[in-house]
Amino acid sequence: MIYRFRMLSDENDNFVRDFELDAEASLLDLHEFILSMLGYDPCMASLYTADDRWERLREFTCMDMGLGDAAEGAPAPMASARLCDVLLRLRDRLIYVFDPFSQRAYYLELVEAKKPEEGMKYPRLQFEHSPAPDQYDPEANEQSGSIFEEMMGEYGDFEGDDSYDDEY
Repeated sequence: MIYRFRMLSDENDNFVRDFELDAEASLLDLHEFILSMLGYDPCMASLYTADDRWERLREFTCMDMGLGDAAEGAPAPMASARLCDVLLRLRDRLIYVFDPFSQRAYYLELVEAKKPEEGMKYPRLQFEHSPAPDQYDPEANEQSGSIFEEMMGEYGDFEGDDSYDDEY
């Protein structure tokens, strides 16, 4: 199966990425694809499973912390977890913390599971809107109007006619 994700940022309301990965890929493969897709330098990141309110549940780290899966609440290594073992149904969520010191993160939601398309190479970026937030400087993020504002912009000049009466 191929999983399609939607990735959002709380630093830039315009930022959207849709991408597809093989469900058999490890969380480490996901981490490396995200770095490549965003043009980020290698970093110590964590992935967390999340509930429907984006509360963090289980942590997965780039490096094996040597604590083992048996320890209650111990982080597991990304390399040992496959997407299909962590994400069991549509709308399951992940939080990708790429800056653990400032807790800067991206929010990923599984939006589709489908059969691979013949001739298509995975992982692949399917859709992108707006530049990614700067990896090191949150103040350097480009802020522009939201997607909603862009779509509704043509209606911004509309001024109603107060003399209009809709009663017969």
